[in-house]
Amino acid sequence: MHSNSKSDSYAAAGVDITAGYKAVELMKKHIARTRNEGCLDDVGGFGGCFGLPVEGMEKPVLVSGTDGCGTKVKLAILMDQHDTIGIDAVAMCVNDIICCGARPLFFLDYIACGKNIPEKIAEIVSGVAEGCVQSGAALIGGETAEHPGLMPVDDYDLAGFAVGIVDKKKIIDNTRMQEGDMVIALPSTGIHSNGFSLCRKVFDIDNNPPSLYEKREELGGKTIAESLLTPTRIYVKSILALLKKVDVKGISHITGGGFYENIPRSIPDGLGAKIDKSAVKVLPIFDLIAKTGKIPERDMFNTYNMGVGMSVVVPAEEVRLALEILKAHGDDAYVIGEIVKSDEKVILA
Repeated sequence: MHSNSKSDSYAAAGVDITAGYKAVELMKKHIARTRNEGCLDDVGGFGGCFGLPVEGMEKPVLVSGTDGCGTKVKLAILMDQHDTIGIDAVAMCVNDIICCGARPLFFLDYIACGKNIPEKIAEIVSGVAEGCVQSGAALIGGETAEHPGLMPVDDYDLAGFAVGIVDKKKIIDNTRMQEGDMVIALPSTGIHSNGFSLCRKVFDIDNNPPSLYEKREELGGKTIAESLLTPTRIYVKSILALLKKVDVKGISHITGGGFYENIPRSIPDGLGAKIDKSAVKVLPIFDLIAKTGKIPERDMFNTYNMGVGMSVVVPAEEVRLALEILKAHGDDAYVIGEIVKSDEKVILA
């Protein structure tokens, strides 16, 4: 602890720097869980050091991704549940960089808060650490910034970034995709981390917080809050296992913009993904959102993942092997479409 570092004047202005020191002490046990072979030092320095594992690579390429959790944070604050939102922050970054075949190496987080309550900050970081463990990334640093006057005392926001590595010759760039390849869906765990502004409007959460606690039969007896706060699925280990044995030609992380914005990002010009809507295993929470908010089907597929957190394109002859590998790693994957010649990148039929 920094026993000599204390400013009564700064504390009177709303910033207690000693709370930051306590938060770091409380989070160290969580950070320790994430250490991997590249970690060189402990948390607390000015920069996080990491040794690059480049053995066996001809041309190692670093791949980075940054994101936050959107207004899902607002729901975590309303529910006073802060131990899973960090998983979402990590997931949004590592699920992006795995799309080009990069193995996540490390993650750094940034927490802005109205008031630094060490126990709450440590709870948030425990979720970040869990996300790092699930993805194999090390949590090598971060920042907690107290913003009195800018944010209400109970509010916070969470963001971060991940860095991964891939051999240049193994980057997934869709150049080999062709007509007849198949599109495989990896199921989501729910809303993940996109479309929460619409969720809040549909369920009138800001004006009617008690609605969050309603147990719904269509949600398997869960409350709306429990369903909405379900952490984002992290697909890193499944995809890394798949890449070892299957010729993966394209990967899409289905986030904001749903099917219409994300699937096209992995498909070259002249080809399109013909998706069988009847094959998509839509989760009950999406049916509830559409019904309650009277949201048109196209808007739903253009906002949410609809139960598909990630899509993978593989050769038709390797579909069975791909499904076996993904299921062995906990993803009950299934085929939702095929690649066809088309000027439209996504055809939902």
